[in-house]
Amino acid sequence: MNDLNEFIYNLHYETDRAKPIEWEADWADAPLPYKLYRRLPAFPLSAEVPLTLAARPASHTADLRSIGHFLWYVYGIAQVTESGMAPEGSPEEEQMMRMYRRVVASGGALYPNELYLYLKCEGLPAGVYHYDAAHHRLVQLREGDFDAYLGSALGDRCRVSDCFGVLFVSTMFWKNFFKYHNFSYRLQGLDTGVVLGQLMEVAKRFGYSTAIGFQFLDGAVNHLLGLSEREESVYALIPLSMKPASSWFDAGSPADREVSGSALCRELQELHYDHYMRTKRVAEYPQLTRMNEACRQETAGSFRRMNEEHQNRPEEDTGVFLPPVKRLSYDLATVSCKRYSPESDFTLRSVSQSELGALFQETSQSFVYANDLDAAQEGSAPRVCLYACLYGIEDLEDGAYRYESDRHSLTPIRKGDHRFRLQMGMSLHNVNLFQVPISAHVAGDAEHLRQVWGFRGYRIQQMEAGMLTQRLLLAATALNMGGRPLLGFDVKNADDLYRMPMNRQTSLIQIPVGPLRLRSRLEGSLHH
Repeated sequence: MNDLNEFIYNLHYETDRAKPIEWEADWADAPLPYKLYRRLPAFPLSAEVPLTLAARPASHTADLRSIGHFLWYVYGIAQVTESGMAPEGSPEEEQMMRMYRRVVASGGALYPNELYLYLKCEGLPAGVYHYDAAHHRLVQLREGDFDAYLGSALGDRCRVSDCFGVLFVSTMFWKNFFKYHNFSYRLQGLDTGVVLGQLMEVAKRFGYSTAIGFQFLDGAVNHLLGLSEREESVYALIPLSMKPASSWFDAGSPADREVSGSALCRELQELHYDHYMRTKRVAEYPQLTRMNEACRQETAGSFRRMNEEHQNRPEEDTGVFLPPVKRLSYDLATVSCKRYSPESDFTLRSVSQSELGALFQETSQSFVYANDLDAAQEGSAPRVCLYACLYGIEDLEDGAYRYESDRHSLTPIRKGDHRFRLQMGMSLHNVNLFQVPISAHVAGDAEHLRQVWGFRGYRIQQMEAGMLTQRLLLAATALNMGGRPLLGFDVKNADDLYRMPMNRQTSLIQIPVGPLRLRSRLEGSLHH
């Protein structure tokens, strides 16, 4: 396992080693950013997507129409953009590069994730489906009742019969390996987390109660969906219900009976379906395959919960208390479609303490959610948290700070303007940090939770970092600012800047946030 530990170290600290210098993406043979199944029953979803998602609907039923709207705002193709800067190697007829964008951010806009659903609702045969984002429809993979099967795959911690569905977020390895090589493994966890963060927020607007299962019998779940684990694997399960999660989801210990993933697989016939992704020559990715195998959970006895002694609690410090602010009230539909990842678009202006407080408070308070990692989020130390280098904030000294969500305060770490240091730590200078008042860093356990969950802990940590990142991006957009997730930064430099090793933490992702002025661009909305 030493080589896998080295692999994670290189992903985090020595990113140049995670991608060979000679590796070049073959854009002429690039995969599609969405998966297409062939010759299977398909059920179209309503294209009349609502223009607002401001309040919980009065209806307490989930029908096919609302589920279609829910899926569109989670992971539907929302926008098409064209650019004359096509990647080198593109066919001559494709020199005008077209990109199909979704409401969530993704590394290189490659969208390695796919959504699957087990649904029981009117207008649709009960069964397992793939969300075909390209055509906004559901493709049927299996028909039948799989409540008991999924309950066993989750270690009997979820009463699936009380849920109208279960949503699965998977990763297709080749969809971004073709460009980023082994570094794609880090991106895949973060991209999944961003999708989960958006999903949780959209679910609230539709009145769905949710919980996230990070621990499940991988082989059994992938078998249910008919996935080849050398190509694709599920990273998270999200039961959906109209009842409070506390009534059907238990984060406690699994049931006494021990069920293995291989035994569950024998209950269902193996699926063999044809899907299309355009690429004719798929390279091997042995490190990703090995990491996926090392993360597998074969029995519910391997499920673990976070103990108090494994949680990082920074020392108490009163610090700088931010002004009390109300939770942000915004229309999620508008904010989701408006969200934008700036590069040269940031424009420096002073940000008030109230704006800063609203940004950080909304990000942290929206991050409370039901999960199978600990008994409750409230009252426990979060596994990921926010640090930030601040410049030009009204009545606040420039410097590096840690945000204390429980006290709504900032703990000073280093005084001064650190924009030059952060700029020099970037591997690609696509953002001018001298135009950015808030350079946020999401941080977490320096050992990537491996003491509790082994190599699966790294994947869990990246997903939670992505979830917090999406909350930060939504809050920034609601405040008429922009945020740009970045992984091309010197992690050791950032860790030293914030003195993170003292708290056994490390930087996971950097997000410059600030006011912006949109540049001219050609784009077309696919919103109906």
